[in-house]
Amino acid sequence: MKAIIITGGSKGLGKSLVTLYNTEGYKVYSLARTINSELKDVNQISVDLSNVSDSQLVLNKVMDEILNQNPSSITLINNAGTLGKMDTLQEIPSENIETTVSLNYTTPMIFCSIFSKKLENYKGVKKIRNISSGAANGAYHGWSVYCSTKSAMDSFTKVLAIEQENNLSPIHVLSIYPGVIDTEMQAEIRKSTQEQFSNVERFIEMKKNNDLSTPEQIANLVYKIDHDVSIKNGEITDVRDFY
Repeated sequence: MKAIIITGGSKGLGKSLVTLYNTEGYKVYSLARTINSELKDVNQISVDLSNVSDSQLVLNKVMDEILNQNPSSITLINNAGTLGKMDTLQEIPSENIETTVSLNYTTPMIFCSIFSKKLENYKGVKKIRNISSGAANGAYHGWSVYCSTKSAMDSFTKVLAIEQENNLSPIHVLSIYPGVIDTEMQAEIRKSTQEQFSNVERFIEMKKNNDLSTPEQIANLVYKIDHDVSIKNGEITDVRDFY
């Protein structure tokens, strides 16, 4: 049995990942705020992933349940994320900054920590795939929190890989840039004003020109990257290199 935990699995890319891995025979655990009735034969757990305390409790419980089934492999995909409020930094309420940082960075980092500790003596295949963003390498007006949290995700991905180097059974960890996907997040971006996000017209044009990938297309590329044994531990990968 191969087990996988996917955060934010109820919609968008997460839903497509849940569906694909389920089809490929994985035992899937979806951790998300909402339960999606369309997803069948999937273990769905409702949890607010911006609530760090609740999220830790849920992951510990799920990990224990998985380990009791003696799987041949265990994978964690940290997919859940949010743009938060798009605006210049001084216009973003502190509560929104805190929630966005928790969901995009704090919880994924803690999940990687729990995953690593729980599987310290586990001899099967163990993998972490962090869904990041090309925004990690850019400075986009109105995206201060989003860009910085994705950059932080890439950083702890690389550090975790280094820390795993001398382990007898190391976790293979990657950061993945999924490109621009036609999801609710993109719809949210197109609603922003020029003052909130100066590049909004570019994203409106991408939608008009059908330049957005579907969640299903990207899920297939993430799956391809996940199973590509030639990719070195700690790599920052981009789906555009795997079309």
